[in-house]
Amino acid sequence: MGNLIKVLTRDIDHNAAHFFLDFENAQPTESEKEIYNQVNVVLKDAEGILEDLQSYRGAGHEIREAIQHPADEKLQEKAWGAVVPLVGKLKKFYEFSQRLEAALRGLLGALTSTPYSPTQHLEREQALAKQFAEILHFTLRFDELKMTNPAIQNDFSYYRRTLSRMRINNVPAEGENEVNNELANRMSLFYAEATPMLKTLSDATTKFVSENKNLPIENTTDCLSTMASVCRVMLETPEYRSRFTNEETVSFCLRVMVGVIILYDHVHPVGAFAKTSKIDMKGCIKVLKDQPPNSVEGLLNALRYTTKHLNDETTSKQIKSMLQ
Repeated sequence: MGNLIKVLTRDIDHNAAHFFLDFENAQPTESEKEIYNQVNVVLKDAEGILEDLQSYRGAGHEIREAIQHPADEKLQEKAWGAVVPLVGKLKKFYEFSQRLEAALRGLLGALTSTPYSPTQHLEREQALAKQFAEILHFTLRFDELKMTNPAIQNDFSYYRRTLSRMRINNVPAEGENEVNNELANRMSLFYAEATPMLKTLSDATTKFVSENKNLPIENTTDCLSTMASVCRVMLETPEYRSRFTNEETVSFCLRVMVGVIILYDHVHPVGAFAKTSKIDMKGCIKVLKDQPPNSVEGLLNALRYTTKHLNDETTSKQIKSMLQ
């Protein structure tokens, strides 16, 4: 009987993943270094990308003027001159999403490889787990900024319309060499998404699973559910929470928790909200609701609007009403 109890408690613990993940100071071990350095090159640019996006003030005024006075060449030139550098920025953001995707796949490869379980990986390779968390944190911040900035899509569609008009009229366009047609199509699909970076990550994760046929999908989804669990446990356990030295770490943990839930929900066949899900959704939502409301509204909205399975029949009424 004693052994049975031991086994049961171990299983319960395994699901809750009770260990402290040092998001503030984790340093790579020798075996993590190679992947860590590759990912680091990408993450170094993340803050700059967010700053650029935050300061992105579209060319709305110039575009409106040009559209209202189609015969005024000066205004047409002015609008085009305003839009071209902005599209250069949008191209930079899009290209960064491609680099982020490659970095994520490298991390997934390291964090799901045999013989370790996802929990063992996250405990042993804390520096890689931290990078994975940083990618998610960046992704949610990027998408929050993009969602509140309609200028991005307006600028880009004006750019494409003007470009095709110039082509028809055989006008040489400087800026054309910046973004050719094929790239413009891919960028257009990217910016049409409400949450483009998240879409990039969930596509990358799904692709990772389908390309690694020899790796059970559980290795990937368990890595995500364990990460969600670690964040939740750290946030609701005073002893862990007191080990954060930086105020920002709480909001970092909250964002990462929501990010992995959304990824899990996109990659797992039945999603994060079903009874069989390995994520304690009620616990996670409760942790969010226990924060000052204005600080988590964006994250609750991300769960409401960017998950795939929330409105499935398999989602309990209780979870739905918690998110109403």
